[in-house]
Amino acid sequence: MTHLKRELGLRDLTLFAIACIVGPRWISVAASAGPGSVILWIGAAVLFAAPLGVAVAALIHKHPEAGGLYAWTRHDFGPWHGFLCFWMYWFGIALTLPNSAMFAMSMSAYALGPKYAYLADNQTFVVLATFLSIWLALGTNIVGLKIGKWTENLGGITAWMLGFLLVGVSVLVWMRRGSATPMNTPMHFTVAWNGETLGFFGAMAFGLSGMEAIGLMAAEIRQPLRTVVPATWVATIFNTIFYSASTLALLVLIRPGSISELHGLADGSDVAASLLGWRWLTPLIAVIVLVNSIGGWGGLGAAVSRMPYAAGVDHLLPPAFARLHPKWATPYLSILVFGGVASALLFAVQLGDSLRAAYQALLSLMVLSGFVPYLYLFASAWKAGHRIAASSGIAMTLLTIISSAIPTGQVGNIWLFEGKLLAGTALMIGTAWLVYSRRRSIGRNVTA
Repeated sequence: MTHLKRELGLRDLTLFAIACIVGPRWISVAASAGPGSVILWIGAAVLFAAPLGVAVAALIHKHPEAGGLYAWTRHDFGPWHGFLCFWMYWFGIALTLPNSAMFAMSMSAYALGPKYAYLADNQTFVVLATFLSIWLALGTNIVGLKIGKWTENLGGITAWMLGFLLVGVSVLVWMRRGSATPMNTPMHFTVAWNGETLGFFGAMAFGLSGMEAIGLMAAEIRQPLRTVVPATWVATIFNTIFYSASTLALLVLIRPGSISELHGLADGSDVAASLLGWRWLTPLIAVIVLVNSIGGWGGLGAAVSRMPYAAGVDHLLPPAFARLHPKWATPYLSILVFGGVASALLFAVQLGDSLRAAYQALLSLMVLSGFVPYLYLFASAWKAGHRIAASSGIAMTLLTIISSAIPTGQVGNIWLFEGKLLAGTALMIGTAWLVYSRRRSIGRNVTA
């Protein structure tokens, strides 16, 4: 009988976590809020990322089988809640991939040189390139973690490269012409607490989410009792420093009001390239962002495919989902279905909207669906005895869910935006109930 193979050691697991969490698009999002966003990064790390790491490590130790969130919720709250948690999270990640890929593909246009920079805002180019890159990332993980883990390792390594490069370039620019954004007094880092700031705070929390992905790979971690805790702490500390330092670096290069969420990094690197005379800088950063992003998509795609596999083992999905590839020992059908749904969502969200508004709709629906399962995760952590971490995590989760439903200024049609969120959420919960009810009914009939 084919079984999942334990291919992830400490190095692999740490880089896997970094690749799944780091999203270069969040640098532009944070920098557009000004220097005070660094305080938000630190706050989100203390109140959300660290509690999430504590919760994930504790729950892997308590339930070390494949399935992560699904298995934890099923054990603590019953099969329906486990299935709903899996379904919402699965769709949340299916939305994460096209959202992240739209950013990376918009950025990738700059790798082709200034002549093709206009493609960064070309909807046809961004959508088609996104489609191809998603399947490239998933394909490396269909053939097994022994091969696929190197995609995630590259994603983690390029996160380090991107951070060092951005900080180094910003220091050189600061020395030559000073900072584009005033940051020479503590007052420049103050945060005005209002509705907009709370929305940004929720975005910071989402930018630091993803540690639960290693829980989904629990059955493929070598010596989990020894590797999970150090991997979670190293990844959490690195990600906090990476986001904070990279945000400051971008603010040195460009003022907050001029930062585009889709290609703010490219715009900032263009400024640095012009000042330093380094024509290769922007294409290099674009390539690094692309490799980093593909590593993250591969990691998330591999991790989330273990949830339908576990649900298939429990007979809550058709038996085909419980099968592993006879050669590569991967839940290949789960990965293929996931890629198909992510691709369909990518094209569906473009209907009736501009590229920027479609990006915002994807982002909000992604946060909404992806964060509801955290309520289950932190509730399980509460039952496991980690009540401080659970309380902080639940509060931040609720804040992020609420803020995700508030449209930004880039959304022209508010009714269309809110309608997509409402319809998307209703569709996810409704389909979860229909599939769950049908599979339970089939199971009862077979038993009878």
